Amino acid sequence: MTKSLRRAFSALGVVLLLASAALAVESKAPADPAVDLAYGAYQRGEFAAALAEAQKRVATNPKDAAALTLIGLLYAEGAGVALDTKKALQWFQRAADAGGKDAAFRYGAAALTGKGMAQDRAAARLYLEKAAAQEHPGAMHLLGEMALENNGAEPDFDKAVSYFRRAAALNVADSEYALALLYKNGKGVAQDDKQAFAWLQRAAEHGHEAAMVEFAIARFNGKGTERDPAGAVQLFRKAAQAGNAVAQNRLAHLLAEGRGVEKNLTEAAQWNAKARSAGLADPALDALLGAKAPSTAKTSAPEKQ
Repeated sequence: MTKSLRRAFSALGVVLLLASAALAVESKAPADPAVDLAYGAYQRGEFAAALAEAQKRVATNPKDAAALTLIGLLYAEGAGVALDTKKALQWFQRAADAGGKDAAFRYGAAALTGKGMAQDRAAARLYLEKAAAQEHPGAMHLLGEMALENNGAEPDFDKAVSYFRRAAALNVADSEYALALLYKNGKGVAQDDKQAFAWLQRAAEHGHEAAMVEFAIARFNGKGTERDPAGAVQLFRKAAQAGNAVAQNRLAHLLAEGRGVEKNLTEAAQWNAKARSAGLADPALDALLGAKAPSTAKTSAPEKQ
């Protein structure tokens, strides 16, 4: 894999995935909390009661994966008990071995990152595969990441594409973005700008900020689609409003130069200031706008639209 492609994929990162509550916390209480006293109590914030009920269930059935997972979750969150990541992972491992897919994902992700336990890629693969076998989207994505890293050897693009496709079918934005990058660079798949654009669009629609920026650039340049500067400006603005510094910088350029949008130096200066405050300095834009960049800002030459 080229250095630029590795940098692009590093932006996906397991840290981003683990920080996503939508993927990292897949365990959900039943629709009717009364059906499950333990999860019902957890939903109501009655954590001591939730722990007691879960412990009763485990005493009756040591392989009750849902109860084991809940106990792990309580320790992981410090809810009703002292926060104890090590103990949480012990419960997650027990739950995973009993067939709990969310616990398998949590334990595998921790083993992969070394967060709360010694890093162990073999264990990570084992438990992530347990979760992926039960269609856990986060596990599929991490296995795709592992296939790209491939223990420092040449990336296994075929395996990565397979896992990313499975996760993307479940609307995992990180995997959709990964597929877009693979199609853009022709890695593991035939290079195809139209496919890259389609996957960027899906990822952007699912809220992936980096994909929004790439999608906007593709629309501005007509890469894989018809050129649409005005539509690109709308996308840059959406990502900029979400706090993406690159989008703020690109939007400032377009406003300053009147490309795809009516020229507006005042608004351009405002977005340039936001990008600079986030650490993305652009001396050329500063000169155009007559702005003085703080000496602490990091200089990063922006890509051309």
